[in-house]
Amino acid sequence: MAAPSATKGLSGLSWARTTGDHAAAIGTSVSVLAAAGLLLIVATACDTGGTGTRDEGPARTGAAARTEPDTTPSPTHKKVDPVALVMKDPEVSASIKRELRPCVADEYPVDVSYGNLTGNSVADVVVNVLTCGDAVGVGSYVYRAESTAGTEYENVFKAEQPPVYGQIDRGDLVVTRQVYDRGDPVSNPSGEDVITYRWEGARFIEHDRTHNDYSAVDGIDPAAPAPAQN
Repeated sequence: MAAPSATKGLSGLSWARTTGDHAAAIGTSVSVLAAAGLLLIVATACDTGGTGTRDEGPARTGAAARTEPDTTPSPTHKKVDPVALVMKDPEVSASIKRELRPCVADEYPVDVSYGNLTGNSVADVVVNVLTCGDAVGVGSYVYRAESTAGTEYENVFKAEQPPVYGQIDRGDLVVTRQVYDRGDPVSNPSGEDVITYRWEGARFIEHDRTHNDYSAVDGIDPAAPAPAQN
């Protein structure tokens, strides 16, 4: 048998060495990649809070704003006899007292409102005196309790220029006076003045005034001839 060729042996040895070198290189590459992956995981863990895993759970939100309840106490409602208040009030004119009579049986033409106008612990009282026939306001008055018992009241506002009507609007006293031009019927005024008063110190001060003109359409005479059509 012929001896193996030295050249072939060298070739085999060379292939073996080359193969070993490639394997070593591959192993090194795998190690480098593994190390790089480990560093990436560590970096990710640091970014998510340092726990090594991503924190889960509901998203955090800021504390909801708390609305404080209104602790201002409402004034105590003490029902009064409005007719008795007006009749014994020295500030009310003699003519209004004279005309204040029942319209039907014992029903007097008065409107009464209770509310907070002066900041008192007892509700203030607004009394409007009307006429029986047309319910036109002839006098508007505000009474303030002099004590927490609500047995004695003081007149702190009056308006006796008819037609007039007072009412409570969100803590303000709003007085409406209807305005008539010459020839206007009672049922159809030409406009109105709306005056807003606020309690300051110990009296009402005018805060705002608005004038409104009513439409003249309401005053058209239905018997008037229609305009000619072309």
